[in-house]
Amino acid sequence: MFAFMTRTILAAGIVGTTLGACATQPPPRAYPLKDFFRNPERGFFRLAEDGKTLAFMQPTSVDGNPARMNIYVQPLEGSKLIGEPRQITSETARDISNYFWKGGDVVLYQKDFGGDENYHVLAVNAKTGKVTDLTPYEGARASIEDDLEDDPDHVLISHNQRNPEVFDVYRVNVHTGAAVLVAQNPGNIVGWQTDHAGKVRAAVTSDGLNTTLLYRDDEASEFRPLITTDYRTSVSPSFFTFDDKKMYALSNRGRDRLSLVVIDPAKPDAEEEVFTPDTVDLDGAGYSRKRRVLTLAAYQTDKPQYKFFDAQSEALFKTLSEKLKGYDIALQGSNRDENVFIVAAYNDRTPGSRYLYDAASDTLTKLADINPAIPESDMSQVQPISYQSRDGLTIHGYLTLPKGRDPKNLPCIVNPHGGPWARDGWGYNPETQFLANRGFCVLQMNFRGSTGYGRAFWEASFGQWGLKMQDDITDGVQWLIQQGIADPKRIGIYGASYGGYATLAGVTFTPDLYAAAVDYVGVSNLFTFMKSIPPYWKPMLDKMQDMVGHPERDKDRLAATSPALHADKIKTPLFIAQGAKDPRVNKDESDQMVKALKARGVEVEYMVKDNEGHGFHNDENKFEFYEAMEKFLTEHLKP
Repeated sequence: MFAFMTRTILAAGIVGTTLGACATQPPPRAYPLKDFFRNPERGFFRLAEDGKTLAFMQPTSVDGNPARMNIYVQPLEGSKLIGEPRQITSETARDISNYFWKGGDVVLYQKDFGGDENYHVLAVNAKTGKVTDLTPYEGARASIEDDLEDDPDHVLISHNQRNPEVFDVYRVNVHTGAAVLVAQNPGNIVGWQTDHAGKVRAAVTSDGLNTTLLYRDDEASEFRPLITTDYRTSVSPSFFTFDDKKMYALSNRGRDRLSLVVIDPAKPDAEEEVFTPDTVDLDGAGYSRKRRVLTLAAYQTDKPQYKFFDAQSEALFKTLSEKLKGYDIALQGSNRDENVFIVAAYNDRTPGSRYLYDAASDTLTKLADINPAIPESDMSQVQPISYQSRDGLTIHGYLTLPKGRDPKNLPCIVNPHGGPWARDGWGYNPETQFLANRGFCVLQMNFRGSTGYGRAFWEASFGQWGLKMQDDITDGVQWLIQQGIADPKRIGIYGASYGGYATLAGVTFTPDLYAAAVDYVGVSNLFTFMKSIPPYWKPMLDKMQDMVGHPERDKDRLAATSPALHADKIKTPLFIAQGAKDPRVNKDESDQMVKALKARGVEVEYMVKDNEGHGFHNDENKFEFYEAMEKFLTEHLKP
């Protein structure tokens, strides 16, 4: 299987259009809201290691409960499905969030409870349907460290059951749940790394402001420090070289951008640089487990890109791209022999289709269209754009214009991303396409601090919540107005998480700019936000306070940039949505903003879901939120 580190990246081709393109066709019809946001009828395909069984998820109602995404299996002959699908899970409270095969008979999946992000890892026998909770610990968060492909009975799981602030590693029997401690966290390890034999050989420690890469020759040895840097310099191990003696890592030591490097434990300061993109950070790299070679590196400019290291991988992508013209290709899994692949074909206007590709017979078998209810031809192109901030930075982003409408004096939604140390990228986004279908233009921008644009651009965000980071968003609004695209009286702002904070900051500190605002699980008070973070974030609290602000040292600035403390300035109609079990942005963040506004007699629409966390995941809650958002934005922006 192609193993990817860090984020999964989808490769992209070029789709060109011009900002001034006039409407030559009438607007498409308004498609039903549920068609944009419902779960696929069949999706999330996974191939068993032996290639003999396909798994997928589909919405299923169990005992009259609302339909949830549950796992099914179906036999395969080559790339041909045979027989009938068989359901192997019966979850009723929430969709299954993630799953994968362990060998040919066991499927591992994750579930949390009400959105609290305290995930359990469960194993289900694909033949008998027997479910075993491998981490049955209340209040603990578990994840899989290594699937131990060569060990049919065990996986490595990390969890914080012993100490809520740190994660230990256990070798767990997937049939019985029996667990043996492999690596105990001394209290400062924030990440573990295994070699290709599944041995825990590297770790990253943090005291908040400094990080150290630890290494050991084998599991019987003590860890020794290799490299120490401050947190602004990243040296992140990704996977071992194929002789298990060195490590591939993402590093920006001595440079602005993240590169793929090889680190030799015998000479840790002499990085061997493998690949650095010309203008952006590297996102990750992949390798072939079977052939034991580096295959590709992934990065994003305006659109995602690949750098191939291996002729066989490059030829595979070329073959698939020729078979699926007009779509971008991503490999989402394979059998252990790496000759049958699950292929995603998508673009900015559709989540696309999923296929099985049999390399031996050169045949492509369609598994499903992810959302056939929404015609690609009626959706809008996502156009990469850039503009200058008031202090001279180049801000990259994406503009989605409503199809069939003249791009002049439009109602527009400004949509800052969450994170904030993340980024928006090119591709299909149901929220963006829904808003465009309703007649709104949508502007997404990678304000300073967004990842992928180098260290200096990221560091430019430190201490700038509500200040220069917000100016970058405001400058995007002014750019839209100057282009003649936006009607200055009909601009709304909508964001989630940090984007929710930016929404509240926008209507607080630029109260005349926006005619409507939607804050989804957003931060409102920088003092209370940093007091209420989950226990496993506490090792990083010093770093957070250095990047955002210290409650005593930076008290005046944090007070000046906390929207809840300046609710008297807000006059824009506001809609707030919040999950009651959100561990990242506590419900109190929304409660105190609503309370402050109501104390002034200002009406604020407030939606709380008791069975959700950091964002709504159950279909009925998603539908209710987007229905309320559509009604709210339509009332105030009149598209």
